[in-house]
Amino acid sequence: MAAMIALVFLCIVLSISTDTFLVKNNLFSVLRQVCVNCFIAFGITCVLICGGIDLSVGSVVAAAGVIAVRCGNAGLPLIVCILIPLMFGAVIGFFNGFVISHTTLPAFIVTLSTQIIVRGISYILTGGQPAQSNNEVFNNMGVGSVFGIPIPVVFVIGAFIILYFIMNRTSFGRHVYATGGNKEAARYAGVDTKWIQVRVFVISGVMAALAGIVLAARLYSGQPSVGEGFERDAIAASVLGGTSFNGGIGTLGGTMVGVLIIGVLNNGMNLLKINSYWQFVVKGIVILGAVYVDYLKKRGSLKK
Repeated sequence: MAAMIALVFLCIVLSISTDTFLVKNNLFSVLRQVCVNCFIAFGITCVLICGGIDLSVGSVVAAAGVIAVRCGNAGLPLIVCILIPLMFGAVIGFFNGFVISHTTLPAFIVTLSTQIIVRGISYILTGGQPAQSNNEVFNNMGVGSVFGIPIPVVFVIGAFIILYFIMNRTSFGRHVYATGGNKEAARYAGVDTKWIQVRVFVISGVMAALAGIVLAARLYSGQPSVGEGFERDAIAASVLGGTSFNGGIGTLGGTMVGVLIIGVLNNGMNLLKINSYWQFVVKGIVILGAVYVDYLKKRGSLKK
């Protein structure tokens, strides 16, 4: 509720401050831009709820985009151009989850290492240069529309529905919350917490790969340098939406609101012609504020 109020307040302020915020083209631009963060944040939310963190998503975005473009340029069917990078994301997620759950290594260290490795793979595949996409069918995924709705938005809605069902209507989803809330208690209750962790990291990898596919289609290219810092916006959106760093708490609906807050904030600062350097400062303050609110919630729950 607090995140929704903040989003409405931000929209009101920007609609008063600038004449172009509520223009149709600008709103559609915001929707297209937030889709990438939506996919990543959905995956990050699942990982955070389970009590982990995934810093490799930005690199997976880049690598998946490069792989998708290479597949498209090779003349492979569109479904193959989508499935291969999704499988790549799943493999990276599986690796992260398996190492984290079956060793004592912290998720921060494992996913940071994977981030560097996968970024290197992106540069190796492209020789450090953007891979231009000449497949119009593939490119249309990023810029096309269905009944006036941008295709990336349709994908986001589909991903939200599927993940919402998984997290709220299945035993797996309940086990994710239980693992994040109290891993030891969940284990004693018969939950296989190790494989629950593996699966949420697979979800995160697949969502990051989907973000990479859509972004590459929108940019008409797979760029090895893209995605740097994407994990920050995704984590910020998740926490703004009410997901706790301590695990066990969070909703996909709240995350979507958090993504919109970040997207509207970015768009508003651009419309107001705020220096890009100051934009980093503002977003950093927003993230710090979100983390502090999470801390206050945690402290309040402990007192109770």
